[in-house]
Amino acid sequence: MTVTVVPIIEPDPRPGVPLAKVMQERLRRIAQDLQEVHLRHMESVEPLFDDLVVYVSYNSKYAVRWRIVNDVPAAAETMTAEVCAKLGYIKWKTATINLFHSR
Repeated sequence: MTVTVVPIIEPDPRPGVPLAKVMQERLRRIAQDLQEVHLRHMESVEPLFDDLVVYVSYNSKYAVRWRIVNDVPAAAETMTAEVCAKLGYIKWKTATINLFHSR
């Protein structure tokens, strides 16, 4: 199974949030770490030709949230949920992927 973790980064950080750049870099590191370390064991999960795509982002309180965005077997979803729960990440519950504010 091919594992891909994508950080959902706001393309235009809100003014007045001095830590926006730091938080975006942290999210990139979280995504890389989740893919290369914590979900690495998923690469040997059957079927090997399937993909697991996980989006990570922040919620409004800057907690890390995650979401599987493609169809995967229930076992893969359960394993991903367990790993993310151990890391303190919360499941992404909204139906939208990202909300961009228009000016």
